[in-house]
Amino acid sequence: MRKDKINYYLDIADAVRSRSTCLRRQYGAIIVKNDEIVSTGYNGAPRGRKNCSELGRCTREELKIPSGQRYELCRSVHAEANAIISAQRSAMLGGTVYLAGRDANTGELLDTTTPCSMCRRMIINAGIEKVVCKTGEDTYTVTPVSEWIENDDSL
Repeated sequence: MRKDKINYYLDIADAVRSRSTCLRRQYGAIIVKNDEIVSTGYNGAPRGRKNCSELGRCTREELKIPSGQRYELCRSVHAEANAIISAQRSAMLGGTVYLAGRDANTGELLDTTTPCSMCRRMIINAGIEKVVCKTGEDTYTVTPVSEWIENDDSL
């Protein structure tokens, strides 16, 4: 049986995730517009800097910082940000971000995958229309970016 298009793109995002160098959570993102992949990104240190996987340590893990907090201590650029950085804005306008995440230690899918507030702001400014997050082997959530604009979490 042929896989549906959304899960096809989520599987590609999951394959991109396999390049992640994070020791905590690994994410892969792809941006798709008009049924074409515009760009890809995974979380890892900025170009030229040592990755956590090379250093063998994660500052946020060592300090026992809960997930979703104190991102300024993280060495990584997020997957969504890397995908956005790699694309022209005109190529992303009206497009879709597909995002997949796994626990770096167990390899299990993260069923709560969603962009952080900083990545949400970048997604909004990139002109992306919706975000699809893998929540299980064949399950996902779809969020119209307009919801993040209307329900401003920074207020």
